[in-house]
Amino acid sequence: MNIFAKAAQLEEENVPFALANIIETRGSAPRHSGQMIVKADGSIIGTVGGGMIERYVIEQSLEALQERKPRVVKGRMTRSGPEAMGMDCGGAMSVFIDVYGLRPSLLLIGAGHVNRAVAHAAHVLGFDITVADAYEESLAEEHFPTGTKRVLGQNMEDAIDKLDINKDSFVVIATNHQDQDAITKVVDCDTRYIGLMASRRKVQTLFNHLRKCNVSEAHIQAIHSPIGFNIGAETPEEIAISIMAEILKVKHQSAGGLMKDDTRLNRNKLVLIRGAGDIATGVAIRLKNAGFKVVMTDISQPTVIRCTVSFAQCLYGNPAEVEGITAQKAKSCEEVFKLLDDNKIPVMVDEDCCSLASLKPTFVVDAILAKRNLGTTRDMAPITIALGPGFTAGEDCDAVIETNRGHHLGRIIYNGVTQANTGIPGNIAGYTHQRVLRAPCDGIMHNHVKLGDIVEEGDVIAHIGDSPVVAPLGGMVRGLLNDGLTVTEGFKIGDIDPRGIEADFTTVSDKARAIGGSVLEAMLHLEHTVLN
Repeated sequence: MNIFAKAAQLEEENVPFALANIIETRGSAPRHSGQMIVKADGSIIGTVGGGMIERYVIEQSLEALQERKPRVVKGRMTRSGPEAMGMDCGGAMSVFIDVYGLRPSLLLIGAGHVNRAVAHAAHVLGFDITVADAYEESLAEEHFPTGTKRVLGQNMEDAIDKLDINKDSFVVIATNHQDQDAITKVVDCDTRYIGLMASRRKVQTLFNHLRKCNVSEAHIQAIHSPIGFNIGAETPEEIAISIMAEILKVKHQSAGGLMKDDTRLNRNKLVLIRGAGDIATGVAIRLKNAGFKVVMTDISQPTVIRCTVSFAQCLYGNPAEVEGITAQKAKSCEEVFKLLDDNKIPVMVDEDCCSLASLKPTFVVDAILAKRNLGTTRDMAPITIALGPGFTAGEDCDAVIETNRGHHLGRIIYNGVTQANTGIPGNIAGYTHQRVLRAPCDGIMHNHVKLGDIVEEGDVIAHIGDSPVVAPLGGMVRGLLNDGLTVTEGFKIGDIDPRGIEADFTTVSDKARAIGGSVLEAMLHLEHTVLN
């Protein structure tokens, strides 16, 4: 069997493999043409020249399989060792690596009329289909499209045990009376999608059963049930279309909805907020509660002091929750859409807004509050809004929001600038500058208290290197930088709230709420004026 016949066989069997093909050589090379199959276990069929170059191509092929994306490998070969391609005979070579046998896996639990229709709908969409049931007559070959794998168990749990359920699997449960056994067996599995066909009343009964079985709420809420899109489906074939539409939505990480509504104005009502500190977090909460999809960006180690009310805190590891809303770090735009689908706020490390081209938000809100413009331009989105000094509405943004406390806090300016930066912190119980903690020198921050602690004047709050930072007054520690951050002399590292136990360090501030409301008003106003 030649290499292409073998590749066709593996593709038909949906066995993952990469096909490496020499596309260009220059100078001295062991081969000037050749193909090689690389399987997921590293075994090969064929050759592209042997030696170090072949080992390198195998490594690249395995990486391509892991990423599920093709790639071109090219480089110069040197006598002294690997240089990209890693040959010792001089010359250069380019190899194209493509990946195959990666059809998405659809596991159908239950072989009744609906899952039979789902199998036929999925077959033309290129899914690798396996159906499992405990009744042999239900698994008759004539019920399913060619190539469907059929798994028979002594009972439904036994049939499920025979399935290869993994992180790339799409699972659909559609049984007559065995859905409780099936969902209990599958719910904790790491999959792309679990769909359960059941009525709303039965879904609640099943979910309550799972809770009694100590299944985590996160796993329960990840179940798609009732399954499919609401298209008025009644027949098995119509239901199958609604189910496959939802599966494709998850597979392609799409927002769903009508194509006629897929415009920059209505597409997800997506808002990108630059900055994820306490004021930005207050804005994000206001917008999310109003029905907008919110994405936030910040630097890799944000220097926020009000960590308990800043979504930026999630960039240090664990998800951050403020007022019942969860933010989680997203490493890619793909993860952004997944987190949005999970009803969370994604926060990306993206100081220069490189994600704009992929996300295409309708709104950009600059909430960095740096007192100067750090790169926001009016053409970043159809509507751009900025907070505080450093911006001119009508030039680098469509609107700017006043952030200075007082009578004009939250004022929306559509043409012009806000009040200049006063440099004076907000007045709390008669204290302004006195309540702010600043680094006495350059160094690494080491905290001795935590947010919410009550301190007395003179207490040691932290050390910057060997230099102590003492409380300038008594009260509650309402702001404090993350431990271990490197700071410079004079940098704001925390603040003390003189109200003490009456202060609140766990919810959004009045200032953040006011600014968030103004951002929402400006967005709605501009939506109807700028975009219409």
